[in-house]
Amino acid sequence: MNFFEHQDRARRNTRYLIVLLIAAVFSLVAITTLLFATLAYFGDEHRNEITQTTWQGILHTLSPSAFLWIAVGVSGVVMLGSLFRFAQLRGGGKSVAEAMGGRLLAGNTQDADERKILNVVEEMAIASGTAVPPVYLIEEESINAFAAGYHPQDAVIGITRGCIQSLSRDELQGVIAHEFSHVFHGDMRINMRLISLLYGILVIGLIGEFLIRIAGNRSASRSNSKDNSPAAMLALGAGLLVIGYTGIFFGNLIKSAVSRQREFLADASAVQFTRNPEGIAGALKKIGGNSYGSELKNEHAAEFSHMYFGQGVKSFFNLMATHPPLEDRIKRIQPNWNGEFSESVYIRRKTSEVSEADAGIKEELLEVVSAFDGNVVTKSINEAAPQTSIDIEQTLAQIAQPTQGQIGYARARLSEIPESLKIAARESFSARAIIFGLLLDRHAPAAQYQLELLSEHLPEAEFQQLRPLISSASSQHAGLRLPLLELCLSALKQLSADQQHGFLECINALINADKKISLMEWALYRVVLHNNYQAPPRERTHSLQHQQTECAILLSILAHAGSTNLVDAQHAFARAQTELKFTIELLPKEQIQLADLDKALDKLNRVKPLQKPQLLKAMSQCVLQDNRVTIAEAELFRAIADSLDCPVPPLILATG
Repeated sequence: MNFFEHQDRARRNTRYLIVLLIAAVFSLVAITTLLFATLAYFGDEHRNEITQTTWQGILHTLSPSAFLWIAVGVSGVVMLGSLFRFAQLRGGGKSVAEAMGGRLLAGNTQDADERKILNVVEEMAIASGTAVPPVYLIEEESINAFAAGYHPQDAVIGITRGCIQSLSRDELQGVIAHEFSHVFHGDMRINMRLISLLYGILVIGLIGEFLIRIAGNRSASRSNSKDNSPAAMLALGAGLLVIGYTGIFFGNLIKSAVSRQREFLADASAVQFTRNPEGIAGALKKIGGNSYGSELKNEHAAEFSHMYFGQGVKSFFNLMATHPPLEDRIKRIQPNWNGEFSESVYIRRKTSEVSEADAGIKEELLEVVSAFDGNVVTKSINEAAPQTSIDIEQTLAQIAQPTQGQIGYARARLSEIPESLKIAARESFSARAIIFGLLLDRHAPAAQYQLELLSEHLPEAEFQQLRPLISSASSQHAGLRLPLLELCLSALKQLSADQQHGFLECINALINADKKISLMEWALYRVVLHNNYQAPPRERTHSLQHQQTECAILLSILAHAGSTNLVDAQHAFARAQTELKFTIELLPKEQIQLADLDKALDKLNRVKPLQKPQLLKAMSQCVLQDNRVTIAEAELFRAIADSLDCPVPPLILATG
């Protein structure tokens, strides 16, 4: 199952989940109606004895209008409770991490354990072609982790101290790859919705608890024995408490059933990602051999139980467990496992050792197409043998499932980035300087004018503080520019609303300094905007065939961008046309505005997941029309794919 099939499955699972929860609410309505009918029946002073017609009397106690009011009341309580929890979690993954007591890891941390996990997450993100998510550390000794958020743009990784300290780097890589699978495949969004919906059901039980407390207080303060209101309130509270927790019981059954299957799939994806079964299997074995296991002590642990890497709360029945047994998970990865767990050993390295280990693979091991520049880095496929080209089919299959070559690419690029820039990219204040540097013109006079404009938008002291970083970022070679951008995106999310507004003003000033916007400037701006300031589409149900105008705009601009004359552009567009099941026409270059492209991408992002590969293949034909791919073309392709929520990994030359 590839990335697009996973996305489509997640969309369908969301519908099934809503249907199941609606069924649960109907069940609660029926049980609540029965409760009120029973209380009304026995509360009638003319019915003091139980007769053979008691249950008939109970069923006839409430009128249809009363049943309707109960249904509206229960549904309203569940809906309001769900909306309340949704509002609390509107911050996305950050809200969950903070509720679990997580602390955002600072980019300039000197703690070796914290540096280790940051390096692993950065490596996996860059290999995947996606923004580096914020990492939150939970100070617990158990081995566990989670990914939380409504969409990749607000995703965070949470991880326990015990996980970092107990696992080797390969094992940590397996755990993080497992969590990235949840991010890419839509599991994370379902998890967040489950939290809100189940909380709505729990509210009924919380109301019952409140009524019981009120009844107890009234009973203690009232001396009038004829006042039966405390007893009635106590009975009602107890009934609502039972109903609420009955709903939670069935809700947890749904949650557990969905979660267990997705854990198996995420384990398999982690093995595909890392190509190292020993990594994730070793992590699972250490959970079994660790005295703390994967259990979390936080008061909110049960609410988020379906989100963890390992079983985060005790389950007395296998039916209620949110995760499959460790033994089953390990045997699926290693069928010949001998059944022995590994002892959890505290692994700690000095900071210098961490840096050396993360230096990665030498650049000559890879030929990579990356970042924003116009240099040709591939040969014509007719020039030499063996032939070299980019296999777009293979690249699309690698979305959310990068190869070892792409992980090697990420290691190589990270090892080349100066340490000062890596630290700066992890802090919101200094990350802005890197983006400014990436937007500087390569020609000195133009760059100097841009810096003068920037100094007018920033306080003098702040500008002088950022200027060395701006200069350093602008001087990095082309292969480091996109990884630098991906490193910065996490820190930029931490800017306040006023800081974000000022940051965007500065970006616009740099881009408009020469009174025109290049495609590369637009691409960088689009990635920043998409990952930090734009909400994702609520639904992806549009048909690609109904977006013919948008397809024409997108493919026309790509065809013109990769061609030096109209004939080449027409040829590129014709190749792209062969991938579509409908006919569109090449638009004149002068008629296309980047604002039109922005609107087109917003609509195309709402296309059904299984139809997006068709669009990406058409885009690739524009890029490959002359059998050569420039770095600029490759990264423009990746930037547009990012706007379509398709994280294309680094494009690596295929030989064959």
